[in-house]
Amino acid sequence: METYRIPEMASKYTNYDMIRNYTELPAFPDYRVRLLYAFLSDEHEAGRHGELYALAVSLVQLGLDTHDLIDTDTEDKPEQAMRSRQLKVLAGDYFSSRFYHLLSQEGQIDVIKKLSGAICEVNRMKMSLYMRMKQLRLTAEDYLRTCIKLKTELFEVFAGMLEEGSRGQWPEIMYGFTRCEVMADELERIEVAGRFKGSWAYWHVLEEGTEEEKRRLQDNAEEEWMVRELLAKYHIRSQLSVQLAQAVEHAQSLAKRLDSNKLVQELQRIGDSFLQPLATAPAFNEMR
Repeated sequence: METYRIPEMASKYTNYDMIRNYTELPAFPDYRVRLLYAFLSDEHEAGRHGELYALAVSLVQLGLDTHDLIDTDTEDKPEQAMRSRQLKVLAGDYFSSRFYHLLSQEGQIDVIKKLSGAICEVNRMKMSLYMRMKQLRLTAEDYLRTCIKLKTELFEVFAGMLEEGSRGQWPEIMYGFTRCEVMADELERIEVAGRFKGSWAYWHVLEEGTEEEKRRLQDNAEEEWMVRELLAKYHIRSQLSVQLAQAVEHAQSLAKRLDSNKLVQELQRIGDSFLQPLATAPAFNEMR
């Protein structure tokens, strides 16, 4: 398996001083890109374009994720905040345009069509999710499934490029490892009160909480003392930690069905990397 260097290749398009100095960018979708690259590299035919496909889809994902960070509040903002918002719009458009340029240069028109269709589907799902959130018609599990689907949609495009032995297993393995990624992110979100609203923990409390707690959450879900109180009462850290460990175990069990030992080993390493933050987590160790 060739050396994985997609993040370094993508930095050519993301490391502009104007962007880095005046706005924030989303995290690189490293787990999914690394997973895709591992599968493509293990194939004879698709492997010839492994880096191209992985780089292109990473830039599309970065473009979509950058646009998701845009503040849609219509109130007047300080000049710096306005500049940051404008740069997010431009950066997201730029990243998305690069995928088209890279693939068209190599004559990969069919891949462009498939990714364009996936982008439309992602945007449709986001609108549906937004409306359900606004109407409070969402369970914690609904939220989780939708988040995973939003993150996997672009990558499922490449199933048809894999050989028969891997093609049928790709969507399930991508879904399984992306569930690990989402659970790990949800664990990070609860550490910042400002990210609590709209998280898995938020929807879980809206399901399980008292009427008073639900009212308080809807009024102000970013009050740090209240978030800390709810996290403790509903054992949110423990629940997320256990769910993450279970997700990793399931994903790695799926990987073991693959015929390629090299691919199995690489997926084992990807899964293990999700568990590293849990090794010293008291809440997780108590629940084991």
